[in-house]
Parts: sequence; C-alpha cells; structure tokens
Amino acid sequence: MAYDLLVIGSGAAGLSLALRVLAAKPNARVAVLAKGPLSEGSTFYAQGGIAAVLDATDTTESHVADTLNAGAGLCNVDAVRFVVENAKPAIQWLIDQGVLFDRQDGAYHLTREGGHSHRRVIHSADATGRAVQTALMERLRDSGAEIFEGYNGIDVIRERLPGDRLGRCVGAYALDRANGRVVTLASRAVVLATGGASRVYLYSSNPDGSTGDGIAMAWRAGCRVANMEFSQFHPTCLFHPKAKSFLISEAVRGEGGQLLRPDGTRFMDEYDARGELAPRDIVARAIDDVMKRLGCECVYLDISHKPAEFITSHFPTLYAECLKYGIDMTKEPIPVVPAAHYTCGGVLTDHSGHTDVENLFAIGEVSCTGLHGANRLASNSLLECLVFGAAAADDIIARMGAIVPPPVIPAWDESWVIDSDEEVVVAHNWDELRRFMWDYVGIVRSTKRLERAKHRVKLLLSEIEEYYGSFRVTNDLLELRNLAMVAELIVRSALMRRESRGLHYTIDFPTLDTIAPAQNTILVPKNFSARRGGA
Repeated sequence: MAYDLLVIGSGAAGLSLALRVLAAKPNARVAVLAKGPLSEGSTFYAQGGIAAVLDATDTTESHVADTLNAGAGLCNVDAVRFVVENAKPAIQWLIDQGVLFDRQDGAYHLTREGGHSHRRVIHSADATGRAVQTALMERLRDSGAEIFEGYNGIDVIRERLPGDRLGRCVGAYALDRANGRVVTLASRAVVLATGGASRVYLYSSNPDGSTGDGIAMAWRAGCRVANMEFSQFHPTCLFHPKAKSFLISEAVRGEGGQLLRPDGTRFMDEYDARGELAPRDIVARAIDDVMKRLGCECVYLDISHKPAEFITSHFPTLYAECLKYGIDMTKEPIPVVPAAHYTCGGVLTDHSGHTDVENLFAIGEVSCTGLHGANRLASNSLLECLVFGAAAADDIIARMGAIVPPPVIPAWDESWVIDSDEEVVVAHNWDELRRFMWDYVGIVRSTKRLERAKHRVKLLLSEIEEYYGSFRVTNDLLELRNLAMVAELIVRSALMRRESRGLHYTIDFPTLDTIAPAQNTILVPKNFSARRGGA
C-alpha cells in the first residue's frame, strides 16, 4: 500500500486538494482516508456559506479589514490577504465542480454574517457544507483515488535522516475500524486534513469525529503548534434534550434574528454597539453572562418577526430540524446555548501547508495559517480549506517527481499487547476530560481553573499512555489519547497568555495587553528540529 499522496481527512480541504492533484497528475496514486463515511465531517454540517468579495460594492480591503478586526491583533496580514485575494478563484473552482449556489435576480445571492461589513457570504440555502461536500465526493469517486472509509489515522511515520532529528514523513499507520486491523500506508507526501478538536468540550456543534487527531499526530511527530488557547464557541446551538449538536446558523442573526432573555427582552445592544452582528466571541460571552446572571438554561433567538415565507425559503434546513422538536421558528423563538465550534489554533504551517516535518502538510482547521488570529471571522473557514488546499496541491504537484519514494516500512507491532477487558476506563476518562474542559477551560477562564485542568489532564495522560501501551488500539482509545493531548496543549497555551484577547477571556487578566506587542502562543515539542521554518 504505497502512494504518491496520502490525504488523511475527507472534508473540503482534503477533497479539494486530492482532486486538484489528480487533475494535474491523473496517473498519481492518491489515497484518501475518511474516519467514518466519506460525508461524515464538519464540512457536511457547515450551514452559513463561504465569504468572498463577489459584489461590486464590496472590496478586498474591506474583507481583509473585517478579518483583521475579528482576529484581535493576531492575524498574519500576509496570510489574510493571500486568502482574501484567492477567494473568488476558489468559489469559481467549486462552481466548476458542480456546486450550486443560490441566485437572486440573475446574480448569486449573498448574505451577511456577524463581523462582516458587507454582504459577501455566498451560500446554498442554509446547507452550504452539504452542497460542497456532496459535489466533491461525487468528483472524488470518479477521480481514480483510492478511498478508505472508516479508517482512523494513528501516527505519522518518519524516516530519520543523518543529522536531522525529524527526518521526513514517509506515511502513516491507520486503524481499520471495521475489523480492528492496523494498516501501514507508505506515501511520498502526507496531508493532514483532519479538522479541529472541539469535541474536547462537553458541548460542541461538531460531529463526533472532531477529536484533534491531526493536531496530536503532528505534535507527536515533532511539529510546532500555535494559538491553541483560541477555541471558538458558537453562540447559538439548539437547546433541546433530544437535539445533538445542531447549529443555528450565523445567517439567522445576519438576516435580522434577535437574541432575547427568557422574559423576551433583547440584550446584545448592552454588550456591543453592533448588537447581534458582533463577532462570535462577544456574542458567546454575552449569552454566557446572561445565563449565569439569571441562572437560566438558555436564551432565545427570534426571527419570527420576518415573513414566514422568507424564513422557510432562506432557512429550509433549520426550519425542518426545529419542527422535529416542536419548535416553529416562523412563530416562536428558538432556545439556544453556546457550544464549542472551531479550533482557531493548530499545526503551524506556511502558505503552502508545509509543517516542520519534510513532506508532511496540514490544511484546513487542523492548521494554524495566521488567517484567524485570536478569533475566526464567520464563513472564513471553508474559504481557508479551499485556498490552502489549492496552494498545497500546487506545491505537491510541482515537487512530486522530485520526492524520493518511501522506504519499506515495518508493519504495526501488536506482539506486546492484548485485547482490553477494561473499556470502562476509556469511557470514564473520556467523560471526565470533556467535563473539566468545559468547566475550567471554557468561555470564561481563570488561572485557578486552568491550573486545576492542567493537573487533571497530566494525570489522565499518564493513565492513557499506560493503557495505550498495554492493549490493542480501538477507535475510542485513539480519540481519547488525541483529545487528552490536545487538551494539554490548550491548557498550556491558555496559561501562557496573561491577557484577554479574542476568544481567550480570563477574569485574572480581563483586559488586552496594550504595552507588549501581540504575540502568537507557539508550543515547541521536545523532538522539534529548527531545520524548517513553518509559518
């Protein structure tokens, strides 16, 4: 099982890269690993749309300025401009792949979301991610790529080179979840496109597979990670005992939705002059504050003052989903709560997706490109996947012939382990980790809470590594191992930032540090080599 390109992850980033490489190199051997079914990732569930300057009244400078403003002083200006300037070609490429975006009066319909100064979000009703994912999956199945569904990446494989501690990436080990077998996948280049880590929290809008696998794999391989303290909490997830992680799109507020206390009064104007259109971190903290002050379980998002036809045509998916739970959003407000939504930090990369390990790339939410800074602007996430997917593909296409083929790689060794008879340990640790991360490392933090989380995660990591070394791997064990490692990275990063900036808010340092220049939080693993510069 040797390939020219191994893509771990099957969302917009991974699929767009694989398709671009195969379009240029149709004879290349390309493998794509999906953790579950090919469709089961964060891209499929993305609702709002993709930000791009497509209207004559909008400008590149405006999109850049909005992104920088949301990023609270930590965005890399070059990265922001690179993404914004390549947005329109990325949208056109999606259209060429068969993605159908909504039109109105002969032009593409653009909506506005929080933090944006113009209508610039192109969308497919309120299920843009589904439209993108479906089109790219159809293309991939006809592309000649080898598709592995139900495979969980375990670790990157490196070949150590003389005088270079990190060596080069030559493949990865992966678990075939169907039969519990570990396979060895050799490849000239490996791309991590595994998404974020929001499942480290008790409440999350993400699918179950968002467990930080790629971040943990890259860290273990010797790659630096950056800005892990910036976990974005989406302000509005449906609050219902039977609803699981259902997101109420940013676009509802963009089209006039109002946030209400249980008594029906608005509150966002008391927290920010932009009201409901303030960036997500501000809205999430406002909701959190209202809930804690009043002791209520949720707040309400109301767009029922708009005509029913407007609501059902603009938000057909939301309308249908809410009806399942007895909520008619054309007539009544929707109960909502914040939930962990997006990982703004990740594996440090350059504009071509290069990590610190030769021939190992990271694109999409798993990476830290400098685009998002301390807080991601709404609808810049799919855009980042597409733009950096294209840039990494161009680099791989140009270099593929010069990359030395991987050596023969030893098979996974299970001679020292046995089947587990204590799965309850994994389940218990999984639950405990997500609960203390929510309680101690959530929307509002303190040094005392972070120290408690640091102590507990250290004990958990020790228990998990002992367990990992004794028993055959399972999907639950791999995800727990990765989540615990990512939790430690988040806590360490949060303790290092002695100010409140963007998504990181601590009561011990509640203001922005305006004296020292804004700095990224960069964590360096013990096995790091400074051979490659990263971002």
